[in-house]
Amino acid sequence: MQWEFSPEDVVKAHAEYTLTDFRRDLAEEVRSNLGGSDEAQQTRSFNLIYDMCHALATDKKFDDFLSAYAYDPPTCQFLTELKPYMADNVAMLGAILQRLIMDRVEANMPLAQAVEDTAQWHAGIVAGTIQHPN
Repeated sequence: MQWEFSPEDVVKAHAEYTLTDFRRDLAEEVRSNLGGSDEAQQTRSFNLIYDMCHALATDKKFDDFLSAYAYDPPTCQFLTELKPYMADNVAMLGAILQRLIMDRVEANMPLAQAVEDTAQWHAGIVAGTIQHPN
């Protein structure tokens, strides 16, 4: 994806780009790259690619992430080939998550609690149980 701002702009709150914005844009990018795939395949691909971006943005080791798909060599190959192209997306997602943590810390939440709160909030957004952007 291309943005008119940098991940640093997001971290420093010079640009407002939410997790909801990122997920919408990534879904659109996946849709446009998959072309004629059916909606279910597009959704599965989006979820897989988003999970990879999230794992990398939260400093998980790529091999550890891939180990969950060891039973499916084509998926591992797909993710391995896709990884270099996702670097900008990973950086942006990391910046969004960092900003969310910083917002909580600036609201006087202890850092460890801010990290946990952001992780729980993120899980709710991904699961669809939380609808609000922040």
